[in-house]
Amino acid sequence: MKQNEIKPPAGSTRKRKRIGRGDGSGHGTYSGRGVKGQKSRSGGGVRPGFEGGQLPITKRLPRKRGFTNIFKTEYSTVNLGKLGGFAPGSRVGPQELLEAGLVKSIKQPVKILGDGEINQPLLVRADKFSAAAHSKIVAAGGSVEEMPNAT
Repeated sequence: MKQNEIKPPAGSTRKRKRIGRGDGSGHGTYSGRGVKGQKSRSGGGVRPGFEGGQLPITKRLPRKRGFTNIFKTEYSTVNLGKLGGFAPGSRVGPQELLEAGLVKSIKQPVKILGDGEINQPLLVRADKFSAAAHSKIVAAGGSVEEMPNAT
């Protein structure tokens, strides 16, 4: 076999449609564009999204801004001021917060926020702490323990 003998398989190629080359070609006269109308003219046709004058779907739908991050971690938040009900020196974790009614579920990770004051020393365990909460707990003589991410 030589390079000049190589051919594509039979039926795999077809001749290009040469439109507007006379009636004998089968694609003369209207050149496959039909008769009259906007789409038959040169440069004719409508822009993408045009729906014939009907209010387009892009205008019918309310505008959406931004996006929703489907990987976002939702935290159950507890403010420091709510931890005043625990006994001084006690250990406060997600289970204790659930029993006290401060979080609805322990399926979500818990984050302690710094709103409010804390007067007694507590050992607080949570998934995350705000910087203000961390400093206030330590200043009150307590300690902070970040749990490894189970989620």
